[in-house]
Amino acid sequence: MKWHVYVIECKNKSLYTGITTDLKRRFSEHKRGVGCKFSAYNPARKLVYSETFKTRSAASKREAEIKGWTRAEKLAVIRGMS
Repeated sequence: MKWHVYVIECKNKSLYTGITTDLKRRFSEHKRGVGCKFSAYNPARKLVYSETFKTRSAASKREAEIKGWTRAEKLAVIRGMS
């Protein structure tokens, strides 16, 4: 099973990072405001970044790394300037 780390941009311009095995389903949940408290208050606008991993452990480690970044660092990776 493949795991994906993703970053979505929300309607309020905030960035949310998470992991899933199904990007399409998870993004749909975020757009509807279900699945986590954050998207209930900040619905998703678009998927802006994703990476694929072979294990949940690897995806979780990368998710934690990205969540520790500043907004500027996240935007640089999203724009491909890392």
